[in-house]
Formats: sequence, C-alpha cells, structure tokens
Amino acid sequence: MGCKVVIFGVFLLRLTKGLTKMRESNPGKFLLFLLFLNVVSTIVIASAPPTCPADLGSDCGGDSGEWEGEFFPGIPKIKYEGPSSKNPLSFKWYNAEEEILGKKMKDWMRFSVAFWHTFRGTGADPFGAPTKSWPWEDGTNSLAMAKRRLRANFEFLEKLGVERWCFHDRDIAPEGKTIQETNANLDEVVALAKELQGDKIHLLWGTAQLFLHPRYMHGAATSPELGVYAYAAAQVKKAIEVTHYLGGENYVFWGGREGYQSLLNTDMERELDHMARFMEAAVAYKKKIGFNGTLLIEPKPQEPTKHQYDWDAATSANFLRKYGLIGEFKLNIECNHATLAGHSCHHDLETARINGLLGNIDANSGDPQTGWDTDQFLMDVAEATLVMQTVIKNGGLAPGGFNFDAKLRRESTDVEDLFIAHIAGMDTLARGLRNAAKLIEDGSLSELVRKRYQSFDTELGAAIEAGKADFEMLEKKAIEWGEPKVPSGKQELAEMILQSAL
Repeated sequence: MGCKVVIFGVFLLRLTKGLTKMRESNPGKFLLFLLFLNVVSTIVIASAPPTCPADLGSDCGGDSGEWEGEFFPGIPKIKYEGPSSKNPLSFKWYNAEEEILGKKMKDWMRFSVAFWHTFRGTGADPFGAPTKSWPWEDGTNSLAMAKRRLRANFEFLEKLGVERWCFHDRDIAPEGKTIQETNANLDEVVALAKELQGDKIHLLWGTAQLFLHPRYMHGAATSPELGVYAYAAAQVKKAIEVTHYLGGENYVFWGGREGYQSLLNTDMERELDHMARFMEAAVAYKKKIGFNGTLLIEPKPQEPTKHQYDWDAATSANFLRKYGLIGEFKLNIECNHATLAGHSCHHDLETARINGLLGNIDANSGDPQTGWDTDQFLMDVAEATLVMQTVIKNGGLAPGGFNFDAKLRRESTDVEDLFIAHIAGMDTLARGLRNAAKLIEDGSLSELVRKRYQSFDTELGAAIEAGKADFEMLEKKAIEWGEPKVPSGKQELAEMILQSAL
C-alpha cells in the first residue's frame, strides 16, 4: 500500500509541473485542457453508481422518485469463519457448501427471511410504542416506501447469503380504498420484486394477511358475515396469483382469527364447514392457474382468538382428514406456536412427520416466562438438535425450508442487530444439524430406542403390528407368560447421550 501511495504522489507532482509549464507557455491550450477535464469529470460522476448512505437526508431518488441507496453501509457479505471466530458478523457453524450426511448444509436448511418481522417490525408490544425506525423509513405506507423496503430486503438477503424470502401481501404493498386499487398496488410492488429476485433469489412462500384489518375481527373463512368471506376469498385468490408469478414454492394459510372468543355465540360446526369449503376453493384455483407449489396450514392454539381451529399439528391433521384434504396440504410448524399449545417443537414436528405432513418450519422460539407469542430467534442448541433429527428423518424439507418467523427484541435497535440475529439463528440450526449427524453416526441413541421395543421384534409382535393378533390369541399368551417383567426406560441415559453430542 505504501508503495502505491509514493507512486501516486510522484504522478501528481509531475502532472502539476506539466500543467504549470503549459499555463506559462500556452495559456489558450491550458484553458482548453481545463475545460476538457471539467467535461470528463462531469460524465464520470454522472455515470457512477449511487453511493448514498441509508438515510432519508440522502437524495438518491432521481427522476423516478424511487430511492436507491445503500441500506447497510459498513456491513460486509457474511462469511463462514469457523467456531473460533470472535467476529459477530460471521458464521461460526453454518458453512453453506459443507456436506453433512450427503447433502450440503444450505440444502438441509433452505433458509428464508420473513419480510414482516425484519422490515415491518417496529418493536411495539401490548404495553409500549414502537422503538425502531430504520434509517430508510419515512413514516408512511406509500408505494414509494414499499419499494424502498423491498430494495432493503434484497440487499439484506445478498449480504446475509440467504437465497429465499417470505411475505404477506399487505406487508409488501399498501392496501387501497378498493380491491382493485389494492391489487394494482400489489402488482406494482410485485413487478419490482420479480426484477430484484433475478435468478439467485427465490420465494419460499407467500400468504395473505387475513387478521389485521377490522373487517376480519370475527375471522375470514370462518366469519359469520358472507361479505367478509367473499372479500377474504378475493384476497387469497390474488395472493396465490402473485406467489405463482414470483415462482413461490409454497403458499401458507395462517388462521389468525379463524376461531372463537366464546362458544355462546358461535356455531363451531358451521364455521369449520365454511373453512373447509374455503380450502377446497383454494385447491381448485391453485390447480386452475397451474400453481404447483405446496399449500401449507400453520397451526396455532390461541392468540389473537381464545381458541383457533388449527390448534396444533394433530388437530390440523384431523381437520384435513375429516374434509378429504389430507393429500392437498402439508403443515408449516412454528416452534413458538407448538409451545403455546403445550407441546415441544420436536413433538409437533414429529406429529407432522409421521402423518406425512411436514412441509415447512417457522424457526423461532418463545420465552417460558412470558405468556404470549414472543417470536424470538431460536438459540437453544439442544432444541435445534432435536428439530434437525426430525428434518433428517424426513429426508429434508424441500420444497419447504426454515423461515425465520422471528423478530428482534424490543430493546435491539441497531441495523446490525438484524444481521446478528439471523446469523445466530442460522448458526444454532447448523450446530443442531452437526449434532444430529453425530447422534446418527454414533448410533447409541437409536440402539437404545431399538432395544426398548425389541419385544415386538418377535413373531407375535409382528402379528400385532400387521393387525393379525386378536384378543383370544393375546389372552392365551398372557396366561402362558404370567406377570410380565417391565425393563427400565433408560431416560437419563438417553438424555446423557444427547448431551454428549452437544
């Protein structure tokens, strides 16, 4: 570097001497030369790419009025530096191209950024006003602001090294006064999204926001008001169309208000029938337009309603079976929703998997000391290990993935915190994958489980599992064998083996 500075200094000195001689010997030629330099510098400056910082005081709009600046100046492209790195803006465990159990880490994970939390999250909670206002925000919900946020999203994805994103329709485009105006707004923003996606970024899934607007206070597909049902259908129709246009791999239904506050004024059977008809219509329209993505239902027990119809994975599976939809949908399991239902994330994932319904995972967690859906980034390595055990058993998640349906804590207000949170979440799941692979390769845990059920690895056990053992046969054996000897479950040993992998 020092050598370059010296050479550049010599160049400037010689240039200065040459210009001085030109000015003294030929003033006219000197003035023409200055004019030439002025024209060249103007052209160079005009053609240079914008380098505006991510703040509203920078004039990066141009004639179009679409602000184009650098949203995350000073944040480099995040790289893998290994477990010994102390750099918070680096991966310690997630190495995208590294192979684990015959598949690249990035293919096991298929990470996605949730637009609503990352770019629409304000830090507000039931007891406090917003705490975040990113430098590029102007306080409006205009189309220009929507496009600016979208550009921030794609710069974030590029620097984080994540190839997928997810959105609600109302997160990315403002709602108008009519359905037609709203759809036109969405089309304009989606056209920009298509351009910004290019060939490298993909849409993991899209969805319709059917819970925020007052029209949906009684529900959408389960609203007792026919006009609301029709409005929700029109909104979902459009959301499926734009998801298809953007190459979405899935489409999600989250019934945020599909439930009840009181059974005293609710016809539960009729509401469930209506929701089933709504889902049938969605399946029919998906097929009509040639959308091949997977339709996903996201279970949640309560909040905002007292009781939501998609309570957990088992309840959702039962709904799909009852109405003949089991082959048309899979489930998007959110870890924090599972814990609100009184389960572990591992439980709901296994329930979905053994029913052939595991389609996608919303990677987050809750706080056991807080009573609501806190949507924290998953940081528990033991939980991540169990999550990845199920994903490995499932053969992966494609065409689903891990969507970070998680938000910064209210007190985290720096732009770099957006990166740190996602890096930590990605590293946690990467550690979980590595640990789960160790458990599988070691074999001790699977052997413990096998031995626990080895009494069924017999002729009679096989007959039971094949449905060929009746009560008379079993009674005869019970009399012959007498009181059974029940072996230890070895739970502490199982926990010890898990901890050894962490």
